[in-house]
Amino acid sequence: MDRESVRDAERVPHGGTTDRDVLDLSANTNPRSPPGTTAAYDAALGGSRRYPDDDYPEFREAAAAVVDVDPAQVVPTPGGLAAIRLALATAVDPGDRVAVPTPSFGEYAREVRLQGGEPAFVPVDEVLDVDPAEFAVVVVCTPNNPTGSLPDRPDLVALADRCADAGTRLLADEAFLGYTEQASLAGHRAVVVARSLTKLYGLPGLRAGYAVATGPARDDLATARRAWTLGAPAAAVGTHCLRQRGFVRDTREAVRRERRRLRTGLEPAFEVHPSAAPFLLLDCGGRDVDGLLTAAREQGVVLRDARTFRGLDSHVRIAVKDAHATDRTLEVLDVRADDA
Repeated sequence: MDRESVRDAERVPHGGTTDRDVLDLSANTNPRSPPGTTAAYDAALGGSRRYPDDDYPEFREAAAAVVDVDPAQVVPTPGGLAAIRLALATAVDPGDRVAVPTPSFGEYAREVRLQGGEPAFVPVDEVLDVDPAEFAVVVVCTPNNPTGSLPDRPDLVALADRCADAGTRLLADEAFLGYTEQASLAGHRAVVVARSLTKLYGLPGLRAGYAVATGPARDDLATARRAWTLGAPAAAVGTHCLRQRGFVRDTREAVRRERRRLRTGLEPAFEVHPSAAPFLLLDCGGRDVDGLLTAAREQGVVLRDARTFRGLDSHVRIAVKDAHATDRTLEVLDVRADDA
């Protein structure tokens, strides 16, 4: 990390609220966690009187099975953002340029700057066409946050191949990919994948995730990773959740259903971006965004002010959760959906 750059850096706004008395649709997290999660945590808590096994064999095996790679390619991290920082810290030198999609997750640019690098902002629908030779790292978010767009996998693989030829790292943030049927880029020689348990498993406070890489990139990540990067409860709960394939299938179907209902209800009143993610991005057009957010908050529903994303000036993001959340959103925004 570049010391001078740290002094100039700023925090990035995020969704989420600590108010337990509201319906929080500003954070894209599953309202459910896999059955047995609490029991797994309780069972692991007693083991916290000792240091965890720093190799994390069970966690790595479970994560590897999810993305279909060898467990040796998995590097445990305390959340997906920690995997992103680790990937950039081991690839970006001061002055390096990094292709960063926009609008997208604000932490990419911040993490690049913390390393002394220069984020080169690229419209999200043009990232696949960049020349990797111009950058130390190219970042993709699949599906993209906040737009929900998901490039076809062959197009992503083609970009990864070009990155390999140029000696450029492709950082693939797959925080939301588990909500889709699309296969991970994990295992490609040019790619570092970042994943978390935050979104799909509904555990943002646990702080568990992992990076996946091959060859020298994997070795760099493994060496730079802090010792005991996961606490014993996080490792145990993470291992348990990563093995719950039925829970993931049920979650995917529920999100598809509620996303369709929510979109159908919102489209008469808003421009709604197509999405493969557990959220929808709304262009409010001439509406008063501040007024909309305030009115929703006064009725106990918190939406995400998407104007904090670079390039958006009239947008709101709404998390897709369960049927109650869909119904409540449409009620608060004074729109109706059919039951399709």
